[in-house]
Amino acid sequence: MKAFSEDLLRVVEAAEPRLCEVSESKSLERVLAGGWSRRQVIGHLIDSASNNHQRFVRAMLTDALEFPAYDQAGNVQVQAVQEADWLLLVSLWASYNRYLAHVIAQIPKDRLETVCRIGAGEPVTLGFLALDYVAHLKHHLNQIGVV
Repeated sequence: MKAFSEDLLRVVEAAEPRLCEVSESKSLERVLAGGWSRRQVIGHLIDSASNNHQRFVRAMLTDALEFPAYDQAGNVQVQAVQEADWLLLVSLWASYNRYLAHVIAQIPKDRLETVCRIGAGEPVTLGFLALDYVAHLKHHLNQIGVV
């Protein structure tokens, strides 16, 4: 997991300055199919960090994890991400992911196979969740042109 932790840190270090260069007005522009702005994508990635933080920690403390599903559109809407300060979002996203890199590095090998069920989804392992988290983050950063 150490390699994935280091990869996550590299992605954050590369993306943060590029995100900070995006103006407030540009962060509001709709850039994805379905109408999400850069601001909403970063808000979604903050939610992803928050949800996965809880999943990672809880899965290290139990033999199996049952976790509720995540309503991404609802979360972005009720948090009014589009109205939040851009640099606040970027700072929170970067800091949270630096911490998650630390948490991922702490996952013991004997916990990587912990079975996790998220909502009605198929069971996956904690190791898969951690790897998928980093891939998901890269995917969205690529969509908004910062990785």
